[in-house]
Amino acid sequence: MHPLPTKTRQYVLPKPGTYKTLNIREAEVVKPRATEVLVKVHAVSLQARDLNLALGIYPLSATSLVPCSDMAGEIIATGDDVRDWKIGDRVCSNFATDYIYGDFTSLTMQTSLGGQSPGVLTEYRTFPAHALVSIPDHLTYEEASTLPCAALTAYNALNGPTPLKAGDTVLVQGTGGVSIFGLQFAVASGATVIATSSSNEKLKSARKLGATHTINYKENPNWEEEVLKITNGVGVDHIIEVGGPGTLQKSITAARIGGSIHVIGFLAKGEGSIAGTVSGLVTKCLKVRGICTGSVSLFRDMNKLIVAHPEVTRPVVDRVFAFEDTVRAYEYLDSGEHVGKIVIRVARE
Repeated sequence: MHPLPTKTRQYVLPKPGTYKTLNIREAEVVKPRATEVLVKVHAVSLQARDLNLALGIYPLSATSLVPCSDMAGEIIATGDDVRDWKIGDRVCSNFATDYIYGDFTSLTMQTSLGGQSPGVLTEYRTFPAHALVSIPDHLTYEEASTLPCAALTAYNALNGPTPLKAGDTVLVQGTGGVSIFGLQFAVASGATVIATSSSNEKLKSARKLGATHTINYKENPNWEEEVLKITNGVGVDHIIEVGGPGTLQKSITAARIGGSIHVIGFLAKGEGSIAGTVSGLVTKCLKVRGICTGSVSLFRDMNKLIVAHPEVTRPVVDRVFAFEDTVRAYEYLDSGEHVGKIVIRVARE
């Protein structure tokens, strides 16, 4: 058996404002306590949250924080009281390490990786055993690293209080990580998907993944009217809402009476009338829910769907960057040119 590492290379963000100051530092490897495991991190995927934290749009809990929340790796040591995991197991950590089941709370939020607590852009990291979920056998580490935030957020949206069912119609905005997973999970569940984007090339990718209808919102700025035409005036059952201020009013128009709008982000700038928004919500009896990833329990449920439909739900990885090229990975995320996920390969074999 090889001796355990004592040092880990990790990225640190000295202070928010720009991701270009991200730099590699060496730190001591924290040995696992009785209920913890030590993981060799193989891959990390980037989120819009990681970019926003680096730019100072989201508040950081501390300076010189190790960034990123989503990883996939291999257990290389276990604490004395750990029974459910063994050396060699392939695992992801949940986004919030203490979010096991039920609703998000202020306490579980404090365990959110890469923001409220130190993140995963490091070669080795100790995790609580209860935070881990097995990686589906058919996925690579790079693919699995995309699951904890983007995939689980989409799954939580579509399988929350009003679960998606076969025959429903789902609208996904854009072709980022959450939207692409929402598209894939909807298709796997037997739903009809409408996808929007400003790029015809990206819409081609959406159709290849199973979207039945696509709308270029640059060419058709009144895309909500097109959605109503496609649905014969009824509107859609579920909307993956990533635009926020710039698209929420349009989503209200596009949703059916009694439909669900799952608010993920605020990527689109715009101003809307609060009175008009509230009126639309009330008169159409809409269910609007803010989504912040999901629990360990929900993660396990999601993996069952991924295993049941391995090809339809295979994560879409746009590009993989080397650990040393992390700043370039952030730049590519910032460009918005990607479809699906951007991944950083961490482990040195």
